[in-house]
Amino acid sequence: MSYPKFFDTIETIKVKDPLSQVLGAFLKGEYEFTYLDVVKSAGHSCPTVAGAYIITLVALKALYPDKRAVRGNVKVEFEEGLEDGVTGVISNVISQITGATDKSGFKGLQGQFSRHSLMSFNEEIDSSARFTRVDNGMSVDVTYNPEAVKPNPMMMKLMSKLSSGDASEDDIKEFGKLWQDRVQRIFENLTAVVEVETL
Repeated sequence: MSYPKFFDTIETIKVKDPLSQVLGAFLKGEYEFTYLDVVKSAGHSCPTVAGAYIITLVALKALYPDKRAVRGNVKVEFEEGLEDGVTGVISNVISQITGATDKSGFKGLQGQFSRHSLMSFNEEIDSSARFTRVDNGMSVDVTYNPEAVKPNPMMMKLMSKLSSGDASEDDIKEFGKLWQDRVQRIFENLTAVVEVETL
């Protein structure tokens, strides 16, 4: 499997999942997500998928500063509706990592470990997403601004060729290279693209 090597340099998100421990999937319920994991699930790497990963990474580190985040113990709220803009893409990535879903998630096992109703939309918040620990009510607002890292100017010219069907194989290869270059620069400039506020 071939992919951009910077994927392997991105910090992983370590979680503890009580459900997976009870069901014998992972020793102590401990495992981790990589950026490559979410790229394979989404089918692509872009500023939106990167942003969803970054939002989740920084939020969980803020909520669980000294230990693994507990999967299934985090509620996630969005200001926008599920079908607005790229909210659906972002929510899918966050759901994969945190386990939080709206109504479609796991209903629980003997009254424990439920994952549904932990994600909601059209909420009165002023951030990209709000993450709240269910056990203690601690919340953080996370705001993501990918526009702080500009794309290479050549991308627009190549995008025009792609749209018109005039792009050569070299053009397509170069477009992909420049696209992933921006994603890499977003990860390299976290302080410029993301802001976390503890409530």
